[in-house]
Amino acid sequence: MVPLAPRFRQAISEQLARSLDGHLPRHTPRRVHGRLVLPGKATAVIGMRRAGKTTFLHQLRGELAAKHGSLAATPYVSFEDERLTGLDSQALSAILDEYRSLLPRDAPETPRAWCFDEIQLVPGWERFVRRLLDERQAQVFVSGSSATLLSREIASSLRGRAWQVLLHPFSFEEACRHHDIPLPERLEFLAADERSRLERAFVDWLRVGGFPEAQGLDPTARHQLLQDYVDVAILRDVVERHGVRNVTGLRWLTRHLLGNAAGLFSAERFHRALRSQGFAIAKDTVHGLLAHLEDCFLIRVLSMESNSERQRMVNPRKAFPVDPGLIPVFDRTGRANLGHALETAVLIELERRRLDVTYVRTPLGHEVDFLARGPDRQAELIQVCVDLSDPTTAEREFRALDEAAGQWPHATRRVLTLTDRDPAIAPPEGVAVQPAYAWMLK
Repeated sequence: MVPLAPRFRQAISEQLARSLDGHLPRHTPRRVHGRLVLPGKATAVIGMRRAGKTTFLHQLRGELAAKHGSLAATPYVSFEDERLTGLDSQALSAILDEYRSLLPRDAPETPRAWCFDEIQLVPGWERFVRRLLDERQAQVFVSGSSATLLSREIASSLRGRAWQVLLHPFSFEEACRHHDIPLPERLEFLAADERSRLERAFVDWLRVGGFPEAQGLDPTARHQLLQDYVDVAILRDVVERHGVRNVTGLRWLTRHLLGNAAGLFSAERFHRALRSQGFAIAKDTVHGLLAHLEDCFLIRVLSMESNSERQRMVNPRKAFPVDPGLIPVFDRTGRANLGHALETAVLIELERRRLDVTYVRTPLGHEVDFLARGPDRQAELIQVCVDLSDPTTAEREFRALDEAAGQWPHATRRVLTLTDRDPAIAPPEGVAVQPAYAWMLK
């Protein structure tokens, strides 16, 4: 075993001692759909920068400590500590000895779980984690999103030994709890004042978004903070990570996608537009940049539903920011578009629920915003519309669902709206209409 150098030993010792002292950072508990742990696999917490992955690791530590009686069972080390720069994988085993040296005499020598933040900064870390899983039989939780290794790649680096847990910014429910907004136990029996309070809170969340650090900031500070998030993601997770040289084209693409949330996007059309303005950029480069922005979770891309992979590739895709709060930062019209924010929020909620999502183009050319499927392949067709009080709008939304039902006769059909206002015309039989906030809170 390679001994720890003195500077590494001190940093590791301080971090372990701090993680075992019984105190955890204050946080708003996050809610994750599905299983957090599978036997024999490390849990890889993935998501965009500043979405709350580190805080979520501490939440997991607190839950395990409550179960096992002590934080000593869940040591935590962050490798983003600059004092650990240069640490290699051979020295990682010495962390186990350092941990044992800090334990009380009567404490178990084997922790129930290890939590490693930004461990991908240590070359060869995968072998160490696999050994913990195999020899120590401990749970392992990892997270990270540095330029060295994007968070999505943590799972693939473990070669089938990782279980991915996706963490997006605050959902509406999490934002309500963060701001101490009471949530009703039964949504079916809301009083008028309760409904109005939830609707106002929902609109505020659509405008502010769910990034934890953005909560409670004034608009100027919030826009600057979110702009900084995007700049860091572009620089560290795309430019540095992938050696992108056409930074101007990357910034144009990012601004276009974030400024046209929920819009159809064609890489070929965007490529022609750039070339017409004198930008030298290859079509394959545009496709590559889009993939990089999706991999770092800044952009979510939706394909058209089709059994043909070629049809999925040649038809325009829909692009969304990872959080509705990013929309007003990049909107050039100066008008808040709640429709785009609402559609973005619904897509991100579907991703939180681990559903497979596409959009639908009917044979007559009408569009249904989402076709969502769960593991049981049960399908749901979802339209998103701010307001159904106009008869023409309501008829258009219902017609698209009816046409899509001909292709997916067993799919449930739903329209999600901004408020609880009744539609101008009665929905077709089998179509549920409900406010999006009620759907999210369920």
